[in-house]
Amino acid sequence: GGPAMAAVRDVEIDPEGTFKYILVRLQRPGGEEQRDIVRGTKAAEFHNHIFEKVNPEMEKLGYECKCLGGGKIDHNSKDRKIRVFGLSTGYGKADHSVTVEILKKVYPEYEITWSDDKK
Repeated sequence: GGPAMAAVRDVEIDPEGTFKYILVRLQRPGGEEQRDIVRGTKAAEFHNHIFEKVNPEMEKLGYECKCLGGGKIDHNSKDRKIRVFGLSTGYGKADHSVTVEILKKVYPEYEITWSDDKK
């Protein structure tokens, strides 16, 4: 991949708390190159708020974005635990197992789990 794709961080989530997240697929228009990134923040009341922030940032870098779904992340930095669960009403449920694999790259020392529980 080019330097721009490398410059995009795999994960940008709040350091603490429970918040909404989305799984986003980046693709070069007309290209085969693609990757999935995780974005989540307490600042977002709805999942589409996250996408509306990510999408223009990525378009500037020359990527097409597609939201693959969403859910919630519970990030406990003190105990080094992350729990992925829930779903997005608008985007549907992300594949949490994919999200967990991406999170593990960035938080290798964490215990990271997922479930389809709503809470």
